[in-house]
Amino acid sequence: MAKQAPQSDPAQDAPQVGAPHHAAAGLPAVGHSLRMAGEQMGARRALSTLLKVNQQDGFDCPGCAWPEPDKPHLAEFCENGAKAVAEEATERRINREFFAAHPVAELAERSGYWLGQQGRLTEPMLLDEGATHYVPVSWDRAFAIVAEELKALDTPDGAAFYTSGRTSNEAAFAYQLFARQLGTNNLPDCSNMCHESSGSALTETLGVGKGSVSLKDLYQADLIIVAGQNPGTNHPRMLSALERAKRAGAKIVSVNPLPEAGLERFKNPQNARGLVGHGTKLTDLFLQIRLGGDLALFRALNQLLLKADGAVDHDFIAEHCLGFEDFAAEAASTDTAEVLAATGLPYEQIEELARLVLASDKIIVCWAMGLTQHKHAVPTIREVVNFLLLRGNVGRPGAGVCPVRGHSNVQGDRTMGIFERPSQAFLDSLGKEFAFEPPREHGLDAVDTIRAMRDGKVKVFFAMGGNFVAASPDTEVTEAAMRRCRLTVHVSTKLNRSHVITGSRALILPTLGRTDKDRTSQGDQFVTVEDSMGLVHSSRGGLRPPSSELLSEVAIVCRLARAALGPQTPGNPGGVPWEDFAESYDTVRDRIARVIPGFEDFNTKVRAPGGFALPHGPRDSRTFPTHTGKANFTVNPLTAPEVPAGRLLLQTLRSHDQYNTTIYGLDDRYRGITGGRRVVLVNPADAAELGLAEGAYVDLVSEWTDGVDRRAPHFKVVHYPVARGGAAAYYPETNVLVPLDSTADISNTPTSKAVVIRFEAAAG
Repeated sequence: MAKQAPQSDPAQDAPQVGAPHHAAAGLPAVGHSLRMAGEQMGARRALSTLLKVNQQDGFDCPGCAWPEPDKPHLAEFCENGAKAVAEEATERRINREFFAAHPVAELAERSGYWLGQQGRLTEPMLLDEGATHYVPVSWDRAFAIVAEELKALDTPDGAAFYTSGRTSNEAAFAYQLFARQLGTNNLPDCSNMCHESSGSALTETLGVGKGSVSLKDLYQADLIIVAGQNPGTNHPRMLSALERAKRAGAKIVSVNPLPEAGLERFKNPQNARGLVGHGTKLTDLFLQIRLGGDLALFRALNQLLLKADGAVDHDFIAEHCLGFEDFAAEAASTDTAEVLAATGLPYEQIEELARLVLASDKIIVCWAMGLTQHKHAVPTIREVVNFLLLRGNVGRPGAGVCPVRGHSNVQGDRTMGIFERPSQAFLDSLGKEFAFEPPREHGLDAVDTIRAMRDGKVKVFFAMGGNFVAASPDTEVTEAAMRRCRLTVHVSTKLNRSHVITGSRALILPTLGRTDKDRTSQGDQFVTVEDSMGLVHSSRGGLRPPSSELLSEVAIVCRLARAALGPQTPGNPGGVPWEDFAESYDTVRDRIARVIPGFEDFNTKVRAPGGFALPHGPRDSRTFPTHTGKANFTVNPLTAPEVPAGRLLLQTLRSHDQYNTTIYGLDDRYRGITGGRRVVLVNPADAAELGLAEGAYVDLVSEWTDGVDRRAPHFKVVHYPVARGGAAAYYPETNVLVPLDSTADISNTPTSKAVVIRFEAAAG
């Protein structure tokens, strides 16, 4: 029997602190997975559901985008994947009586954890202008309200259509088509806040804004560098791939301001060695780098490689690259003192890494938010590409770039056209297929959407999944901006904070989840997703939906489009067969196949076991579709964050009991923290200099050029082995500290890994 949702909101600011762990997974991970799944789903339902996760006849995990192996394990899920499934497949329900009992003002005082624990949404709800409570509303009326508000706009650019990463390819394609038929490219998405820096750097240097490696490449690599990433919490199934690579002879280097248990030792719960043995030591060399020092590290590496005899693949560079001479001149000028100050590393460690590089023919660099959420994130990733190009480590087995995406299908959404700056070729193809002229002016990304709502330019905000308020920077500014809208709409499976920070009117539109069976008049439907390595495969839910009132994301988009754009007539632009799309997703895939390269014969290829890989020129044929037609070396001046005396540089991060803004529980087991989330991790030496006693409570105050004090109150100081000069705390609680205008150059991604903070004694 599933456990009931908590009625009271547990305190999150009184955590208990123990010793951090030095190994991940093992029996504790199995126990935690089964316990949470049982509490949410009941034992029988939990077992039958989990055995369908990431299976070829099952559904794609609603958590991370790590790919499945060719032959999935019977239990092809990790602890956090089990938690994600349990949250979605929960037997808890939110009905109209819940909303009648809880005014929106009261719900706004609850934590995100409490809101998410209440269960699945079961019917459309409306908060009308001046109302205090959400009330039930019919689907027809809900779509009519959105249509009314859209038609009342002075321009289609007065609306913004946000997308979370869990949206399927079919829903994403229909969604962007609707927005563009309406007349706007305002299609911000969660990529804007995470891997936009990767896409910007890779598109410029290699011509494709995605990773170039497969799982097979990882297994064949000689050296894998994992920089700015914590797979033990964020992508736990990656540890299995690293273990296999390690046993095949690969060396693994981790570059991180914090030691992470999963990269130290992995106890694979899928085999006896992991369950009862010591597991596998993964990291051969740990570089505890200062926050923001990665550019300096790769600059120093490149300087050493240029000096080493026979280290540079001149034949590859001559045939496939441009810009080498300018890059080499800049790299040769690298100042060692600047490198040491930026990285905080002994130079001997950098030389040790260089020796590992020189002993390796096939090298992969993996990274995540630790590299992408800095002001100089794009130059950092460009320097990583320089490093790989030097030795020809792009476009051959066992080598390449590996940006590890977060949310499942966040990469697929971008492939489907969820992008505020689409290519002209994509718009030409879309317009030709549907006989209309798409808007050509670039739209708004996530940060610019907040600015536009704040300034009264965007009046309708529509979110396809996600938790935009909690995920965004500068929480107070974001919430005030959201409240300036005429209408806010959220397509969701569960309640979250974005539902209680509303415009003048607000709608909650409940949708099917990945685990739910999707049946239309044309029979059972499936959707498709793209993983972090460019593989496209199907996903089929099998559970009975929690309510007969739920619609799929595809159906919601199609019915909204019909309400907003009008009936299909010769005068209606495009004449899109929205009704057909809603009833048969094959018809959507047929149109995707004609618009997006790589999806030819989509319906046939995706029905093959394991799906299919999208084409990738740099990987497949060493062809580089950049503006120069070659792989581009770049010049990236050495830079790193500067932190005033008496201050530290804060990075926001996840606990082990969360995925993005979804909080599963109040523990961070691997870091030794239980029963709460309001902690700040500080190096003991920094704490001593700043007078921060272990267990003291402080307010975190960020400092930015606008002179505004942004405050996150009542955090417990934890002495922790963080790199000197830095601190760490969980988001979304610390998003309030990230200034809206503090963003990465080029990509406009919030600098959530580089927030200058001071400490003040907490009141009380």
